[in-house]
Amino acid sequence: MSFSEFTPQDYEVIAREYALLKESARRRCANQKELAVVQKAFEFANEAHKNVRRRSGEPYMLHPIAVAQIVVDDIGLGYKSIAAALLHDVVEDTDYTVEDLRALFGDKVATLVDGLTKIKTVLDNQDKNKQGDISSQSLQAENFKRILLTLNDDVRVVLIKLADRLHNCRTIEFMPEHKRDKILSETMFIFIPLAHRLGLYSVKSELENIWLRYKEPDAYAEITEKIDRNIQEREQEINAFVDPIETALAKAGFRFEIKKRVKTPYSAWHKMQVKQIPFEQVYDLYAIRIIFDADPDSGETERDQCYHVFSIVTGIYRYMPERLRDWVKHPKSNGYEALHCTLLSPSGIWVEVQIRTRRMDDIAEKGIAAHWAYKKNGYISDNDNEMDSWLARIKDILVNPDVNALELLDLIHNDLTSTEIYVFTPKGDQKSIQKGATALDFAYLIHTEIGNKAIAAKVNRRLVSLSHVIKTGDQIEIITAEDEHPKREWLQFLKTRRARTVVMDYFKNERKQTVEFGRKTLEEQIQSLGYKADEDTLQKIEFAYEAGSREELYYRIGLGIIKLGGLAEILKRSRQRMSILRKWFRHEEKPKDESYIIGKDGPDGRRFVIATCCNPIPGDPVVGFKSPDGTITVHKKSCPVAESIAATHGDWVVVPKWLEEAEEKSFLVRISLKGIDRVGLLNEISRYLSLVMGANMRRLNLTSEEGLFEGYIDLYVNSKEILEKMLRKLSSIEGIESVSRSEL
Repeated sequence: MSFSEFTPQDYEVIAREYALLKESARRRCANQKELAVVQKAFEFANEAHKNVRRRSGEPYMLHPIAVAQIVVDDIGLGYKSIAAALLHDVVEDTDYTVEDLRALFGDKVATLVDGLTKIKTVLDNQDKNKQGDISSQSLQAENFKRILLTLNDDVRVVLIKLADRLHNCRTIEFMPEHKRDKILSETMFIFIPLAHRLGLYSVKSELENIWLRYKEPDAYAEITEKIDRNIQEREQEINAFVDPIETALAKAGFRFEIKKRVKTPYSAWHKMQVKQIPFEQVYDLYAIRIIFDADPDSGETERDQCYHVFSIVTGIYRYMPERLRDWVKHPKSNGYEALHCTLLSPSGIWVEVQIRTRRMDDIAEKGIAAHWAYKKNGYISDNDNEMDSWLARIKDILVNPDVNALELLDLIHNDLTSTEIYVFTPKGDQKSIQKGATALDFAYLIHTEIGNKAIAAKVNRRLVSLSHVIKTGDQIEIITAEDEHPKREWLQFLKTRRARTVVMDYFKNERKQTVEFGRKTLEEQIQSLGYKADEDTLQKIEFAYEAGSREELYYRIGLGIIKLGGLAEILKRSRQRMSILRKWFRHEEKPKDESYIIGKDGPDGRRFVIATCCNPIPGDPVVGFKSPDGTITVHKKSCPVAESIAATHGDWVVVPKWLEEAEEKSFLVRISLKGIDRVGLLNEISRYLSLVMGANMRRLNLTSEEGLFEGYIDLYVNSKEILEKMLRKLSSIEGIESVSRSEL
């Protein structure tokens, strides 16, 4: 931030932006009294931020106005949240206190601002507060725990914070690159999954696209250009596809609107990465959304009316049965309801059609806020239990005293990003549960006592063990016995947080015995490896497993949460690691703009290591993480491992650059290929790579079956530019349907 007198133009732009916000707020406020609170909040914040500018040079007040605009337009919150958004930086950046705001705006607005101030303070100060003993948890993980705990106080704090994060990402170009990388990694690791789980589709999509634009700028530009070109080429075809649907729905008496949607650049890029396909094979690029007003007097339920629309559109076009998705009968846990089908257009392209009522569309776009609004107005749907139970589950995780900050961060992240599957009870009732769950997880989902007394299960009428991993569509019956009770070994295979919590709670009553069992187990393992179970050794192990105390270490070993398979390696390396970490917590941070040139060793013994998880090459956008001994580990900016590190250890981030001479070195990459097999194809591929490009191939793995081939080639290249040239040439060889860079 900087300070300089505002010009008349500055006051004019503030007034113009606030006028737009006020118009939006007027539609959301129930009366003039509520609108007056918004007006008062604006006037107060505007005076508090007078003559203060952002890094971009624009008046600072434009930021809270923009956040409030997102709060009302994209999230759909009410006047108290709009006022809190306008005031959210006042306590942090001025001399006013929360009590001042409480006296002026009431308890709820002040409490929301207080929650937002705490989050902002945590995120702004995490790089400054690195003091503490070496056994403390990651400071950033502790900070995120504090942020997520606001879900327990008022979910609106997190919703307003998401609006704040979205606007900061919109203006992230004005941030230094190392700060930008940290913010974007936090955004991908926590805030984007939160937006998804809270049902904020538009916020989630925009954050994803901003992330891609800065993490993979070349891919973003290329995909955006291809999408724009595709829209121009296909616009008439899509219009021709929509026209008969509009005519038929109007004839049937529906009041509706049809929106056209094109896959976002991030969504297309993500699908290309996951499925290892080129852009041309992203077939579900287009979708249309039919939003209609449900008729309460029709005698049909909303679902029946959705199926009526479905019968009309499938009477016009052929649909793909295997891609029918009924999220009306079985809503997603984030509140999403819609009926999806994929139709074949007259021009031969597949178009996804999403069918929603107006209520379903509100919840799909504005998520939990719309869900609350309909519930407040007396509308209760089957979906209410899904949304409310998810929030209750998250709150249970947050307040569990047996979960440390790093574990909690992983648990929350995994819960936010976990894929759901749908299974059935013996009576045919559908239940949703996370992918990878076991039969015992399902037992605990049904009822705690069923889980506690489970001895086996029948999946699709076949007897299986409790550790059996269930799949979508399975019908599951749990077999119980009255004298059965939870076992410690269950913790080895339980996947869902609810089930693990119940089992751990059961053993809390036996904590002393569990601690003693863990102590004996650990000491026996130490002695079997030829070490003494003395204080020095136990301290090393306690630190390695990030236990808050010796008793906690024993307890977690006794429960089976801590597995001792890697104990020998820990004991072998712990002395060196302890020394390095002590140095890390004592070291003084160097300026973030320090030059880090990959391939150019520094005077402090610095060296560069290329991360094997993503294998970046010259030309890739990269991020570095500096260890205490000066080593810089270099990752691709879009690498999931790098995202996780930057999200939990943002103070390690540095911005390395490729040395021009780096292109004289070779870097290992993998090229994946698919296509139609023919005589001489392998020779042609090898000849081009070896003779024309002079590439050194390390491994070639291609298999052919029934006339089709697929596989990969590992080879050394000097730069991304050379690799892309190879990919273009290979894709032009007859028979090759797709060729792409993939992970080793």
